[in-house]
Amino acid sequence: MAGTVSKIVGFQDEEEFIDNMDEAIERFSYLAGKYGRNPVEGILLWDYIGVQDDEGVKVFRVGEFPYAEGTLKVDLETLRTMERYFDEMESKRDELTVEDIAYFVEMLNEALGKKIVYYEAYDLGLDRNTAYIILNLASLHYLESVLDGRDREILEEAVELLMRYI
Repeated sequence: MAGTVSKIVGFQDEEEFIDNMDEAIERFSYLAGKYGRNPVEGILLWDYIGVQDDEGVKVFRVGEFPYAEGTLKVDLETLRTMERYFDEMESKRDELTVEDIAYFVEMLNEALGKKIVYYEAYDLGLDRNTAYIILNLASLHYLESVLDGRDREILEEAVELLMRYI
C-alpha cells in the first residue's frame, strides 16, 4: 500500500510496550474518528494467533484463548480440539518460542483437518520482545498538516509513544 512502511521493533518490557501502544492507538483512533486517517495500520506481537471463523479472522494472544473461545463462531468439535491444543500451549507459555507456537499451530490445523488457525510471527522473524508495526506515513503526514490546538497535542503524544520503539 502506498505510503505504508513496516518495521520490526524491539522492547525490554512487554507489558510496558503494550500499554504504550494501547495509549498511542487510542489517540490515533480518536484522531481517525475526526479526520478519517489512522497512521497505525497494525501491530503484531510474537504470540498473536489468528482463527478464521464464520465471521472472519479473530486475533488473540497465547494465554487468551479462554476469552476468545466465547467469541468464536465454530462448531463444538472444532472448538474442543482448539481448546486442547491451546491449553497445552498456554501451560508452557513461559518457555514457548515462536518455533513452538508455529509447530502447535501446524499440528492443530492437521488435527482439525483444515487450515483455520494462523500464525504469522514466525514467518516475519519475530521473537519474544519484538513486534511488527505497520505505519501509514501518508496518513501521519496528512494529520500533521491539518491539526491544530489540542488535536495537534494528541498527535504529538501518540507519535512520541511510537518513537520510543522506532
